[in-house]
This record gives sequence, C-alpha cells and structure tokens, in this order.
Amino acid sequence: MRLLAVDVGTGTQDILLFDSDLDVENCFKLVMPSPTMMVARAVKAATRRGDPLLLTGVTMGGGPSAWATRDHVRAGYPVYATPDAARSFNDDLDVVTNEMGVRIVGPDEAQALSLRDDICHVVLKDFDFSSIARAFQMFGLAMEIEAVAVAVFDHGAAPPGYSDRQFRFDYLAERLEHVSPNADRLSHLAVFAYREDEVPPIMTRLQAVVNAYAADGADAPLVVMDTAPAAVLGALLDPVVGQRERLIVANVGNFHTLAFRLGAGGIEGLWEHHTGLVNRERMDDLIAALAAGTLTHQQVFEDHGHGALLYTREPMPLDFVSITGPRRNMMRRSRHTPYFAVPYGDMMIAGCFGLVRVAADLLPEWRETILTALDGGERGAPWEHL
Repeated sequence: MRLLAVDVGTGTQDILLFDSDLDVENCFKLVMPSPTMMVARAVKAATRRGDPLLLTGVTMGGGPSAWATRDHVRAGYPVYATPDAARSFNDDLDVVTNEMGVRIVGPDEAQALSLRDDICHVVLKDFDFSSIARAFQMFGLAMEIEAVAVAVFDHGAAPPGYSDRQFRFDYLAERLEHVSPNADRLSHLAVFAYREDEVPPIMTRLQAVVNAYAADGADAPLVVMDTAPAAVLGALLDPVVGQRERLIVANVGNFHTLAFRLGAGGIEGLWEHHTGLVNRERMDDLIAALAAGTLTHQQVFEDHGHGALLYTREPMPLDFVSITGPRRNMMRRSRHTPYFAVPYGDMMIAGCFGLVRVAADLLPEWRETILTALDGGERGAPWEHL
C-alpha cells in the first residue's frame, strides 16, 4: 500500500511517500519550500521587475505571501486577485481591498488580465499534487498510490466581527466533543482529520485543498487534517514518547505552537499560541500551568494566543515533556528538560507520520496494512521491491 502524505507548513512542505512494503525509515521523502514561501518569492520577483500582479487559484496559507503582496502594493504596483485567492490574506474581502490595497476581480476580468504580456500571474494553492508527482517521477518513481493525506493549518472562516483566534479555539473545542469514549489517545487526535467529503464548510483552507486535489484529476481517496495535531500524533509514534502514560506534547511550529496534555484516557487539556509572541520562559510557564491544572482560556487569549482548554483541574506530574516542530530549538534549554521526539528517526516529517497513522482510522480498508507497517518488524529495502 502506498500513501502520499504532505504536511504543509509556513516554512516547508514535508512530503512522505509511505510504502507498507518497506521499513518506514526506507520510505522516500522530501522537505521542500512551503507553497506560501514559493508564492512570496514569485511576488517579490514581480516587485523587482515592477510588474502588475494577478493572483488566482484557491484559498491557501498566508504569512509570507501576504507580506510580499502588501509590499508589492506599497511599492506602487497594482495587485488583482480573485475572491478565493484574496481570502488567503483575510476572510473579510473588505480588509483585503481597503487595508491591503488589492483589487478584487471576477473570473472574466481575471481571464483577460492573464492574457496580458506585462502581468505576473501567480496561481495560489496549498497542495499541488501534479508538481509533487512530477518531482518523484524525475527520480523514476511513478505516483501509483492508494491514498493521499494532507495537513494544513486552518483558522476557519470566522463571521464578520468575530475574533479569528476565538473562532479557531471554538473549533478545536468543538471537535473534541466528537471523541468516542472508548477511543485511545491516537484516535482522539484523529477528530481533527476528515475524508474529503466530510470537511465542514467553515474550514475553508481544508476545503481548498480538497478542491485543488480534485482539479488535478487525481482519484485516490484524500484525507485532510490540521497540522499541529498531525505533528503531535506523529511524535507519539516515537516509542520513547508513546510508552508514557501521562505527558505533555507540544508542536512548536513556525507560526503556531499547540500543546496537548495527555493521559491514559486521552486528551486532558491543551493550549495554542502564536510562536512569535512567546519565548522559552513563557512557553515553560504555559506548560507548567497546563500540568498543574491552573491554566485558563483567558490567560492565553488575553496574551494574543488562541486559548486553553482543560478537562480536569487535577494536577499531573510534570516529569515528561516531548517537543516536536521546526522551532523546537526554542525549548533546548527549557527548565522541563524536554525530550525531542524523532519518530522513525526524522523529526521534520513527524506530521507526515501522523497523517499516515490517522489514515488508518479514516480509511478502514487499509487500517491493518498501515498499522502493521508502522509497528515495525522485518519489511524490506527499496531495491528488494524494484
């Protein structure tokens, strides 16, 4: 069984071609620039040339692409964007128009603009299946797969006037209400994943991944998931982490940090914050308060984070903290002496491993095959399956 897993972050997109016939460590992988970084580079090149800019495609992650677009406008060059592309920067198109200076255009005008020789046309999307397939094909690997799993961070489409941060945390809390009482903690984290036809309408970035994949004409089943729970789930596949009954696991991403308090019964609490707004000392304090059962939603939200949620106020021993994520070095000298998770020997694709594991829950026809491969045992080396 082959599954393409792609974890789309702010700095990188991490790609794993999982093959159940191989030892997991022998599966092929790529760590490449993230789509938003690629868009930012294209926009900056247009700014240097002084070209007008046309943005089409679907809603994707912002950050670097939004900053580059803002700078393009400030440099005095026009930016045109279709509504879906513009929502990559803000769900409220009035903000994109009035505060960023982007002109919203319909499909006919966008088509006419794309024909101009002087315009730089950039297509926005978080997941480009065709490009990934071509990259593997350049190394003689045909994209013959049974499933695809993709992770992106999705704030969701908050109603006008409603805090994006509060809306995001409301969503996290709502998803945890769907946890089955008999589920293990790995399956608890699976509530943040969906099959392609089950994505809630409010999760516009996840839905945009589904739409982009469909437009590529691929037909293997698709699973989509939030990035941070995917990385935490992947960290739990490190045997040192997975054997602990009670622990805290945090994914320190480039933009966001999400920490889970886990017990024998599953998720006992969590908090989420913007990585750029906390330092190691603040992170240590949040972890300690999560373990002590004293952390409140307001403490995190008023600090410009997303929030916190605790299902129990009973203190837990703070004797094991695991860290993953591209900015994990922030916690190198943490007073909690964290363990840096390395599932299957590779921290950078922890999210991909989490996606593979969640596919076992959402694709029951492949459950036993995936779990058997992830559990190890003698499999094979790549040349044995040529």
